[in-house]
Amino acid sequence: MDTTRLLIDIAAILASSAPLVIAAMGETISERAGVVNLSLDGKMLLAGMTGFAVGLITSNVALGFLAAAAVGALVAAVLCYVSLTLRQSQTAVGFVLALLCTDLSSFLGNPYNRVPGVAVVHQPIPLLADTPIIGPIFFNHDPVIYASFLLVPIVWLVLTRTRQGLLLRSLGERPAAAFARGANVTALRYWYVILGGALVGIAGAAYTLDLKQGWSYRHTAGTGWIALAIVIFGGWNPWRGAIGCYLFVTLQTLASRWQGAPPELLAGIPTQVYQLAPFALMIFVLALVNGTTNPAVARWVGSLPDPLRRPLQWLLDRLAVQAPAALGQPFTQP
Repeated sequence: MDTTRLLIDIAAILASSAPLVIAAMGETISERAGVVNLSLDGKMLLAGMTGFAVGLITSNVALGFLAAAAVGALVAAVLCYVSLTLRQSQTAVGFVLALLCTDLSSFLGNPYNRVPGVAVVHQPIPLLADTPIIGPIFFNHDPVIYASFLLVPIVWLVLTRTRQGLLLRSLGERPAAAFARGANVTALRYWYVILGGALVGIAGAAYTLDLKQGWSYRHTAGTGWIALAIVIFGGWNPWRGAIGCYLFVTLQTLASRWQGAPPELLAGIPTQVYQLAPFALMIFVLALVNGTTNPAVARWVGSLPDPLRRPLQWLLDRLAVQAPAALGQPFTQP
């Protein structure tokens, strides 16, 4: 393959992954605090629509992103109030919010459907963009993509190298211990879920104001569910989550390419298979991620012939993760 074309493809994959990375980081923060947020898909749609509409009306991209972040934070606040204060099921509330936000985005976004609007300006970084190999890959993008690069190490550093990160992780692992040390568990969970919601809102606007410029019916439908699955795949670890985002987008890119010109070994396979393959592979990997704690998966792997069992068992052991111990569990402060 031509080197220049390869560099362009890698840069395109990194750029296309940016909204997914931002959403995954937001959900990682929320779930490390012990709150399951299933509203991602609808929230991204509503925030993306709002961001595009505000950007169009004001002719200001920054205001569009702020409006999207506010919508994401507001939906997260509703989730917190109903699930943490009123003590209803986090799973049920999140799912209902996902459906509600999806329908609201379609209804409220109808006047903006396929209307040209503002977009994030491409801004190569001077000098660095001209650096051989790494320049075109990392430094020839726009601020949203650069922010996605920086967000991953920032979230990782906060989670693993700061007192605030230790407290955040304790909310999802041992909230009673955090409370015993003087932490207001409910208030802190509110804060971190709302912060994560704002990031998810920004991810929605990253589609409508940058990656998929414009708004259309269910513009990002399904992306939120993928982000949620990638957080699980990543074991609630920012680096693994980011890798999961890049791998998924890579698979989508290859599938799109192969529909037009499949490799010789894959010739004759219906094009619909390429469209579904990334999602099917995601489901398979998710099953392996929890394989060590799932008897059905363990039995299936154990029943395979030895040449298949050994590498699959090795992969299963490497992928296996443990969810935060208190994830989705209510906590009542005395």
